Amino acid sequence: MAAAPLPVPFRAALADFLEALRVEAGLARATLQAYRRDLEAAARYFSERGARGFSDVDSDLLVAYLAARREAGAAEASVARGLSALRMLLRHLAAEGRIDSDPASLIAAPRLRHALPRALSVEEVDRLLCAPAGESWRDQRDRALLEVLYATGARVSEACGLRTDGLDPQMRALRLHGKGNKVRLVPMGARAREALARWLEHGRRRVPGSAARREVFVTHRGAPLDRTNAWRRVRAAALRAGLTVRITPHTLRHSFATHMIEGGADLRSVQEMLGHASVQTTEIYTHLDHEHVLALHRLYHPRA
Repeated sequence: MAAAPLPVPFRAALADFLEALRVEAGLARATLQAYRRDLEAAARYFSERGARGFSDVDSDLLVAYLAARREAGAAEASVARGLSALRMLLRHLAAEGRIDSDPASLIAAPRLRHALPRALSVEEVDRLLCAPAGESWRDQRDRALLEVLYATGARVSEACGLRTDGLDPQMRALRLHGKGNKVRLVPMGARAREALARWLEHGRRRVPGSAARREVFVTHRGAPLDRTNAWRRVRAAALRAGLTVRITPHTLRHSFATHMIEGGADLRSVQEMLGHASVQTTEIYTHLDHEHVLALHRLYHPRA
């Protein structure tokens, strides 16, 4: 059964706000759709409780909505995201003079606990990277993909976006195109260079249609390898390696950064290699490093 349409004042306010985000902030379509879903759900809740538009929404109704989300089982991060969208909308409406004041300004944002993703040990990484050990073109491709992800800390979209015409002949560094189309150079070690060269010079040439493509990693049809297929190849390698923990391409990115910090790399260098816009994003790895140091202290200090 389809939900009842929102009252006109709600729909008009949402349309105006989303258009402002699209034109002025230049947000991606997927992001706008996520905002639309969150805000329509909130507007429907307000409407069902007698509000005729956002001008009838006060801080008590906002708090009730957030409580209802939690009672329905929504994760705290999802509640926080919905509140963030409402804050922006209500701030926009207040600035436009369409509501008298912003009721969200009186509500504190939820305090989130950031779960640290698990990094693989060096031994686990070795097992994973050695899993595609055969001589088939698939094994050569998968080995090169895994080596690149771990050697450079590349996002899976960045690895899938690598092009043959953009590779340095010596392949001592990879040119990665990150978020916001920002380009960075990341050094690549000998093992990754060897695996990538073997794939390009031998395996890739055996794939029908690959000669006409510029993407480094291709499927059996010669089409570019996409993020979903790359995720499947990483997962398949993890199963072959006998690793039972959930492993994704991001696990290798996270392991790269963790091992760099534990090995003594400075935070700014890791930030640059990861392509983080802010060093605050990279600081998660300093917490991991502290845990590593504490573990070493407990293990080796005679009075720990």
